[in-house]
Amino acid sequence: MKQLLDANHPFFAPVWRRWATVILPLFWGGVELYLGSPGWALLFGGAGIWAFWELIYKGPKVG
Repeated sequence: MKQLLDANHPFFAPVWRRWATVILPLFWGGVELYLGSPGWALLFGGAGIWAFWELIYKGPKVG
């Protein structure tokens, strides 16, 4: 089964793309929370945390 977020995909080779994929949904979750939509904030916050886990914490395989 293919992963939705694969840190080994060539698209995520530049580090800034991995960080952008993490920061943008977290930022948007903050905007949604500020605007009074906690459901959307939870959804985007969860997506940002999942992206952080897959792309930054686990990261691409070395070697």
